[in-house]
Amino acid sequence: MPGKMVVISGASHLLWMVIAASQAFKIEILPESPIMAQISASVSLTCSTTGCESPSFSWRTQIDSPLNGKVRSVGTTSTLTMDPVSFGNEHSYLCTATCGSEKAERGIKVHLYSFPKDPEIHLSGPLEVGQPVTATCLVPDVYPFDRLEIALLKDNRLLKNQEFLEPMERKSLETKSLEVTFTPTSGDIGKALVCRATLHIDVDEELRERATTKELQVYISPKNTTVSVSPSTRLQEGGSVTMTCASEGLPAPQIFWSKKLEHGTLQPLSGNATLTLIAMRMEDSGIYVCSGVNLVGQDTKEVELLVQEKPFTVEISPGPRVAAQIGDSVMLTCSARGCESPSFSWRTQIDSPLSGKVRSAGTTSTLTLSPVSFENERYYLCTVTCGRKKLEKGIKVDLYSFPRDPEMEVRGALVNGSPVTVSCQVPDVYPLDRLEMQLLKGESIMKNKNFLEDEDKKSLETGSLEMTFIPTTEDSGQVLVCRAQLHIDELESEPKQRQSTQTLHVDIAPRNATILVSPSSTLEEGRSVTMTCSSDGLPALRIRWSRQLKNGHLQFLSENTTLTLTSTKREDSGIYVCEGSSQAGISRKEVELIIRVAPKDMQLIASPSENVKEGDTVIISCTCGNLPKTWIILKKKAETGDTVLKSIDGAYTIHKAQLEDAGVYECESKNELGSLSRRITLDVKGRESNKDYFSPGLLVLYCVSSLIIPAIGMIIYFARKANMKGSYSLVEAQKSKV
Repeated sequence: MPGKMVVISGASHLLWMVIAASQAFKIEILPESPIMAQISASVSLTCSTTGCESPSFSWRTQIDSPLNGKVRSVGTTSTLTMDPVSFGNEHSYLCTATCGSEKAERGIKVHLYSFPKDPEIHLSGPLEVGQPVTATCLVPDVYPFDRLEIALLKDNRLLKNQEFLEPMERKSLETKSLEVTFTPTSGDIGKALVCRATLHIDVDEELRERATTKELQVYISPKNTTVSVSPSTRLQEGGSVTMTCASEGLPAPQIFWSKKLEHGTLQPLSGNATLTLIAMRMEDSGIYVCSGVNLVGQDTKEVELLVQEKPFTVEISPGPRVAAQIGDSVMLTCSARGCESPSFSWRTQIDSPLSGKVRSAGTTSTLTLSPVSFENERYYLCTVTCGRKKLEKGIKVDLYSFPRDPEMEVRGALVNGSPVTVSCQVPDVYPLDRLEMQLLKGESIMKNKNFLEDEDKKSLETGSLEMTFIPTTEDSGQVLVCRAQLHIDELESEPKQRQSTQTLHVDIAPRNATILVSPSSTLEEGRSVTMTCSSDGLPALRIRWSRQLKNGHLQFLSENTTLTLTSTKREDSGIYVCEGSSQAGISRKEVELIIRVAPKDMQLIASPSENVKEGDTVIISCTCGNLPKTWIILKKKAETGDTVLKSIDGAYTIHKAQLEDAGVYECESKNELGSLSRRITLDVKGRESNKDYFSPGLLVLYCVSSLIIPAIGMIIYFARKANMKGSYSLVEAQKSKV
């Protein structure tokens, strides 16, 4: 029984090991499914085992053909690498792994393909509208071609489709093609031709389909070729012609010009659309051919030119009449046409001297008059001889002088309401009988003058026009125009009309001058006074203040409108003059300024002296230089009473002075502002021959002592009477003198 158990136990253990071993040893191959390999690419097959630490590997094809690859085994993995892949690699490959006594095998199928390039589109020729063309689509190096499908499309519309299902006789790379013939139209311009190739194999979509797009370049053969000729197909010898050719087509045709020679051959001339021929000769006559050429064809147009012999002609310039300014230079040119070697001669119609220089060269002769003078006002003839032919052309030279603008002068100032004379002169004019002058104010003609003097008078004259008008303030801003016109039709470059202008600015003479004095023209010394002057006039007046001196001259003070005197003094009294002036005149106004002061600067003098001799004449005078009116009283002082003296102009005259005239004299000046007095003592000496001389003082003392009471009464009486009749006013006396 124990023996059976051991056997059973050993058998069961061995069976477990077998089962365990069979489950652990496995083989796998990657990739698991059949693969598609691109010819010339690289492919690796990987065989790996599990459940065996040190397996051994071997590779073979199913038909035992060469592997055509490299095997590399490491550990539990073995790799078969085919690089590059070729037709010799299209097999079923088997990988055998051995682990001890165990062996495992796994296989994989390798399929090949070739689809390396995009299709190629080829056209049999240029695409010309209306002309059939064959489009060929080529797909190179395809394998297997029996899986290939080609489609040709135009503007997403299928033209043709083909599948290549014929059997392959051998393994090789093939080029397959698809042809389609179609007729282009103008509607195909800008459209695309698409060749799409599809290899129906088990690979990604982007690998099994390729496409090529070709934009259609559609051409139109040249047609409707036209030629324009300027000026004409019939030309004169020496002339020029321009021929322009145009042709329709796509692409735009290139233009070529040629001339048809004898026997129909063409002489190339130009590759431009425009052909210009100059200095034409008779042998240039013929047929000219314009060809419009592009890639698909050409179209021609012929034009025939006829060059005629040019007649012999003579031209003179600048004719037939020319106006020349005196002092300038003028050139007369005579040209011959239709003659290669002409001869020239110049003369005047009356065979007078030419007074100019002749220069001839080739077919041209010139007569230069410089400087032009009155002797050049002639009719000139140019005679041209060409072989036996002779032609003559004439030109009239008219002279003129009109060098400067008019000179305008306005005599005097433009003052409103005052007549003014305007003169206008045009100097150095010839011929004067063609001159017309106008004076205008604004657009209105004030005066017009035509000069109709003798036209045979050949000299430079001055035309003048003059008129007098009365300007008003409404004329200010108006333009005074002096216009001169020289009526000569031949004048072209020089002005036929000249003018001068002057803008009127009419003044208004100063007037209505007034003076305002504040506070008054009579005021006390020390106060201020303001005098304001105004006057009407245009333009604005210039105000000038002056003071009139005693000699009548004016002393300038100010050019302001207002004259202010501050802290006035007596010396400021006087006549002040305001003048408002402009170029149109002066307006004047005066005012007398009186500065009142209390009496002062009094002078009391005895002439010839305060010490005189008996019998002399003595003048006692009193003056007071102040304003306003001042009363001056002359008195002789005495103890018995003052005696008021009757004075004239403040002067009291003593004829044949006596001793009793000696004494004290007093002058008193007073006005409403105050009073002032002065005294002098007059000494009268007796003559030396008078031995009975006695002192006047003793006489007075005697009178006083003997008649004191009646004298006092009489003195009072006479003093009052003198105050009423013997007083004197210096101001009143001065007024009476004036």
